[in-house]
Amino acid sequence: MKKYISVLLLSVAVISCKSKAVAVQGNNTSQTVAPKEDKKVVEKHYENKLDFSTLYIKASAKYVDEKQSQNVSAEIRIEKDKQILISVRFLGITMAKALITPSSVSYYEKINSTYYEGDFTSLSKWLGTDLDYSKVQNLLVGEAFDDLRKGKYTQTIVDNLFRLDEEKDANLKKTFFLDGEKYLIQKEEISQPSENRNLQINYSDSKVFNQGTIPTSIEINAVQPKGKTNINLNYNNISFNEELSFPYSVPSGYKKVTIQ
Repeated sequence: MKKYISVLLLSVAVISCKSKAVAVQGNNTSQTVAPKEDKKVVEKHYENKLDFSTLYIKASAKYVDEKQSQNVSAEIRIEKDKQILISVRFLGITMAKALITPSSVSYYEKINSTYYEGDFTSLSKWLGTDLDYSKVQNLLVGEAFDDLRKGKYTQTIVDNLFRLDEEKDANLKKTFFLDGEKYLIQKEEISQPSENRNLQINYSDSKVFNQGTIPTSIEINAVQPKGKTNINLNYNNISFNEELSFPYSVPSGYKKVTIQ
């Protein structure tokens, strides 16, 4: 089950960790306009916010850790700010489903016939980090994980990208990279050396719709005490504002698991 649920929860868990910055590595980008210092970077980023009521995505995902590699497909349904339904399939068979709302998290997985029902409070305690609905939704649509309007940042220019380093305190630092044309998130970096945690996320491709611009390729590289994980998400089909259903029910005979 871990490799299926990890495609979502592992990424967000590491993203949310309280961290210390690491050295920035080079990033290839098609952006050719060298940006100049801009005091309205955050404001302009939110001018590009996706305008939609529902979002439907068909994706392929590759999960790799130090022990295994797995290719799966995923179907993602989002009712903006209300609910997210993710179905993960292998060879056409549904292996796991997760239903996420601002107040609850539920999932079941087929391999061990188990299911979970809880909220972000218990998940956050289990993961040892803050986790909420907005971070999950932002990850999937390519928006900054945190509300950048609520923080203070030091701005520099690296590889033709605006680099924003959070100025919260010495023990907590998150770095966001935005392009100089549309002010979209291109990369986010977080590390927590004392806990041997490190995360880098790259949004390498995107597609423009009437509702805004959404990433179509997301690469997540994470290091945790238990090892390294790489997740690649590729959006193959995207549609907006269709009437969507969110079918979720735990199959009979499944065993409930608890998180402590």
